[in-house]
Amino acid sequence: MNDPEVRQLRYFVAVAEELHFGRAAARLSMAQPPLSRSIRDLERQLGVTLFERTTRQVKLTGAGEVLLRDARTALEAVTAAAHRARHAGSASPRLRIALKADIDGGLLPQILDAYSTDPAALPPELVLGGFGAQPQALRDGLADVALVLRPVDDRGLDSEPLLTEPVLVAMAATDPLAARTQLCLADLAGRNLPSGAPADDGRMAPPPPGATRPASNLSEIFSLVETGSIVFFAPASVARRNPRPGIAYRPVSDLPNCTLAVAWPQDARSPAVAAFVRAACAIAVAHRAQAETHMHGTTA
Repeated sequence: MNDPEVRQLRYFVAVAEELHFGRAAARLSMAQPPLSRSIRDLERQLGVTLFERTTRQVKLTGAGEVLLRDARTALEAVTAAAHRARHAGSASPRLRIALKADIDGGLLPQILDAYSTDPAALPPELVLGGFGAQPQALRDGLADVALVLRPVDDRGLDSEPLLTEPVLVAMAATDPLAARTQLCLADLAGRNLPSGAPADDGRMAPPPPGATRPASNLSEIFSLVETGSIVFFAPASVARRNPRPGIAYRPVSDLPNCTLAVAWPQDARSPAVAAFVRAACAIAVAHRAQAETHMHGTTA
């Protein structure tokens, strides 16, 4: 029995995600008949039925669901291998650091300074992306290391925590809730986050695939917050660095803290990645020690 080809897996995943041969063919920029033939060939090759087809719908079988999970992983690995090979073959390799702008706990400049003194350091390149996009950038081979907020989709990744801090809710200064010094999630009922999710859910999660993103960066988010269109869960470090007269930051008693972590692919063997992780952890330790010293000094 021959193993499936990458092309066949791409075709299968498109049909499995669309559950419609016509839409999948359009997504793949190909005609429907050859797509249907390719799926039938794959089923014969594997000796299983992957889809239940009727005149009204297309459904995955149990075998199809298993293949979809593993095919996605396989395609991710192929894509990542190609990206990493191109990067490794570059005439001037760099350490690609994925992060969401301003979501670094204020530590990134110090981390980069410490990293630059390591003999294994490569020139850094920042790979900016949306909230929650960094783990996939690592899996896709588009970045070598990342700063992420936990909890995070850590499939195939290792990570080390750097900084844990409270999360505040940012709201319009004119919002009636801004008159209160502390809130709970239930108080936020009827208000939405930038992802469109209800704020009283309390989940700092990226929008689901295909969801409309009303804002793509902090500037847009804060503009929408000031108008009262949305509220935003901001790590305390982001709130400190972005004071605005039109925005009130308030603690939420039952909103869990967030943890900034440094993450990298489990199979990473790059000395530059190891150097960055060492620098990040060392700066985080120094930051915590400084914070404790400051706290003891203010309570003395």
